[in-house]
Amino acid sequence: MLRRINIIIAAIVVAVVSLHSENIISRADSAYTADDYTTALSLYQQAATEYGTSATLWYNIGNTEYRLGNLGKAILAYERSLRLDPSNHDTRANLAFVKSKCIDRPADKGSFISNTTDGIATMVSPDTWAWIAFTAFALMLASVAIYLFTSTVLLRKTGFFSAIFLTVFTAFAVIMTLRAAGIATSKTEGVIISKSAILSTSPRQPKDRTEEAMLLHEGTRISIIDSVSAVNDTTGVKWYDVRIDNSHRAWIKSTDIEII
Repeated sequence: MLRRINIIIAAIVVAVVSLHSENIISRADSAYTADDYTTALSLYQQAATEYGTSATLWYNIGNTEYRLGNLGKAILAYERSLRLDPSNHDTRANLAFVKSKCIDRPADKGSFISNTTDGIATMVSPDTWAWIAFTAFALMLASVAIYLFTSTVLLRKTGFFSAIFLTVFTAFAVIMTLRAAGIATSKTEGVIISKSAILSTSPRQPKDRTEEAMLLHEGTRISIIDSVSAVNDTTGVKWYDVRIDNSHRAWIKSTDIEII
């Protein structure tokens, strides 16, 4: 009896929390529709803080940040949304649109092979790739069974070649699962959120123009290689060693970027 009461209480608590979360998001949606983007953003962020994030919530935050003119934070939100649901075409379309508004146009990072592999891996979520791998493995076992336990030549040939193909495809799907999971949980990619940021040739505030590496603007995506706390820097902030593209690398203040 006590266990049943606890289950009922837990269900009631979950229902109340869910209703409160939906109420906050509903109010945020209403504020967004009414062009009150500041209120909408505050409510979306409240929902994220109190009840956790989701691909849809990050998508809504991205739309609101764009309406407020915060291109960098909009791109950051869209990138976070795609990590949770990489198959969302609306998010990808909005991300591409906002990127087209950015000032900087960095060259490609990485090699053609690595970029292509990452592109395939991020077409769907890691869970989806895992299910694809599991399904391919199950079909491979079925093909082996057909080859071993049937006497018809055509069926045996079909089972044999299908088993070979499905074995290779299973291995491919497993690799994609691991790569997609690695990308989804990576802490080495960031987006510049400051309107503009002066990058330095060393991990400290540039003393003069000779120590300025380059000027970048909000929305630029960068790869984080290393980080240090500059003890001799009067600002006392952490500095990131970042790669902008295959040809450019410099140091940037941690306050100028947010990690995806």
